[in-house]
Amino acid sequence: MKDVKFLPMSRKEMEALGWDSIDILLVTGDAYVEHPSFGTAVIGRYLLDKGFRVGIAAQPDWRTPESLMAMGRPNLACGISSGNMDSMVCIYTAGRRLRKDDMYSPGGKTGLRPPLASVVYTQLAKRAFPGLKTVLGGTEASLRRVAHYDYWQDKMHPSVLVDSKADILIFGMGETASLEVYSRIRDGRPLDGIPGTAVFLGARASREFDSTGCAVLPDYDRICSEKKALVEQTITIEAEMNPWCGRRLIQRYGDRLLVLERPNPPLTQEEFDHVCELPYGMGPHPSYKEPIPAYETVKFSIPAVRGCPGGCAFCGLVAHQTRHLVSRSPESVMRSVERLKKLPGYNGIVSDIGGAASNIFGNRTADHSLCEKCRRVSCMWPKPCKNYVPDGSVLQNLLRKIRSTPGVRKVFLNSGMRLDLALRQPELTEDIIRHHVSGHLKVAPEHLHPRVLNLMRKGQPGELEAFMKLFDRCCREAHKEQYLIPLFISNFPGCTEAEMKVVDNFLEQHHWSPQQVQDYIPLPMTMGAAMYYSGLNPYTGEEIVVNRGLRERRTQIKMLKKKRGSKYCNQNVSRKGKR
Repeated sequence: MKDVKFLPMSRKEMEALGWDSIDILLVTGDAYVEHPSFGTAVIGRYLLDKGFRVGIAAQPDWRTPESLMAMGRPNLACGISSGNMDSMVCIYTAGRRLRKDDMYSPGGKTGLRPPLASVVYTQLAKRAFPGLKTVLGGTEASLRRVAHYDYWQDKMHPSVLVDSKADILIFGMGETASLEVYSRIRDGRPLDGIPGTAVFLGARASREFDSTGCAVLPDYDRICSEKKALVEQTITIEAEMNPWCGRRLIQRYGDRLLVLERPNPPLTQEEFDHVCELPYGMGPHPSYKEPIPAYETVKFSIPAVRGCPGGCAFCGLVAHQTRHLVSRSPESVMRSVERLKKLPGYNGIVSDIGGAASNIFGNRTADHSLCEKCRRVSCMWPKPCKNYVPDGSVLQNLLRKIRSTPGVRKVFLNSGMRLDLALRQPELTEDIIRHHVSGHLKVAPEHLHPRVLNLMRKGQPGELEAFMKLFDRCCREAHKEQYLIPLFISNFPGCTEAEMKVVDNFLEQHHWSPQQVQDYIPLPMTMGAAMYYSGLNPYTGEEIVVNRGLRERRTQIKMLKKKRGSKYCNQNVSRKGKR
C-alpha cells in the first residue's frame, strides 16, 4: 500500500487502488492535504501503513448523510475530526464575528465547515451508517474532552463525547491510540483502558465502575452552577497530564461517568521519524482547483519537533501535544530536505524546520526519570526547570548541514522564537539571526507587565529588551536589515487598562506598531479560559478584572493597533548596517 499517493475520496479512486471497500472513513473539517503538518493525513497514512484501508471525506456537506457515502459503508468505523484547529476558532474571531477566510479551505473560502464540527460530523456519520463505530479525534476533541467553557456561545458545554455520542474519543496526537482503537474494533474487543482515550459509560457500567486510584473532577452540574469549579477542574487536569504518572480522570454527568485514561506518552524519536517519513503525496488532493492557504504556508517546511515546554495559560498546545518534547533525528530531517528538493516549484528555500517554537528542537532533559514523576504545568514557569537542558547545539549543527547542502540556498525558521530560551542559547540565537531569518523574526513576549506575565505563565520582564539588543547587534554585524515581529495579547484576564498601558508606553518609546495583534480568546480546557469564566486568579483565589464584551475590550485593542510611525522595531538599521 506504500505506493498510494493520495487516500481515496471517491469510489473511482478506491477501485483504482484495487479495493472493493474501505475499513475506516476519516471525516475532517479541513481540505485534504497530503503533508505531515495536517493531522488527517498523518493518521490516515499511519493507519494505511499498519494495513488498514482508509478513505477521506474532507469538508462534507453536513446537511446530508449522502456526502459520506461515496465509498460505501466502511467495514470498521468512522474517524471524526474538526481539522487542524478547533472549528469555532476557524469560524469566529475574538469579537465573535465570522472570519473573512478559512486558511484550511480551498481558496480560503468560509462556510465549508460547521460550528462544533466534531459533534455535527459524528451525528452525520451515525445517520449515514447506523450502528457503525464512531471515533472522535483531533485538536477540537482534545480541547473539549471534558466539561468546558465555550467562549463564542458564552456557556458551559459537557464533554464533546457526551454531545456527539461517539463511541470513543482520542485525545493527543493520536497515532498510537488510533492504532489500538481500530485494531480492537476490527478484532471485536472492548475499547476500555486505552491510554489517550475517553469513554462515556452507560448508567449500569457507571454503577459498576471501580474508581479506585482515579482523580475526580467536579461533576457537570457543579461545573455549571459554580464558576470556581472550572478552576478546580483545570488545576486537577493539569496535575494529571503527565503521561507517566498521571491518573485516570472521572467526571460525573447525572448517573453516568466520563472516564479519561492517562495521556499517551509521546512517540519515541524512531517512531516520530517514521511518521514524518511516510510516503505522503506532499500536496492538496488533485480534485482541488484552488490553492489551500494553510498548505501554501508550509509546503516547503519540515515538521521536526512536537510538544512545548511552556505551558502558557492561554495556549491549548500542551493539552494536545503535552509539554514533553520529541525531536526528529537530524538524519531523518536531512532525508526530508532531499525530498523537498524534488517537489514542483521548489526554489532552493526550506521555509521552516517547524515546531511550537523555532528554538526547541534538540532540547532535552538531564534526567528523564525526574520528568516521569513531575507534575509541573510548565518547564519554564515560574522559573526554568533545572532538569530542562536548552541544548542549542543539535539544531545549530543541523542548520549548518542543511545550508551547506547542494540545492539549498536558504533555510529559514519561521515558527517564532521563545525569548526565555533564546537568551540561554546565545550561540544558536546568533546563528539563527545571522543566517536563518527571512527578513522578519517572530517573537511572542505577549505582555510586559510582571503581574500579567505571571498570570499568563510567561517569561520575565526585561527579556524582550535584552533580546532586542542582541538582535540589533547581530543584524548590524551581519550587515542585514531584518525586523522583529512581536505578538502581544490584549484583554487577558487580570489585565486592566493600567497594565496594558505598560505595553503601550513601550511601543510608543520605540515607535513600534506591531504587525500582529491578538485580542485574547479563551480556548477550551486552558487555565486562561477558567480565569476568564470564573474571574479568579487560580494561584491566589483572588478576584481579577475580566473584560468581556466588545465595548469593554475595545480600549486595549486600540492601544495595540495604534499607529506609531514605523511598524517595525529595527527601523534604524540600514542594509549596510549603519545607524
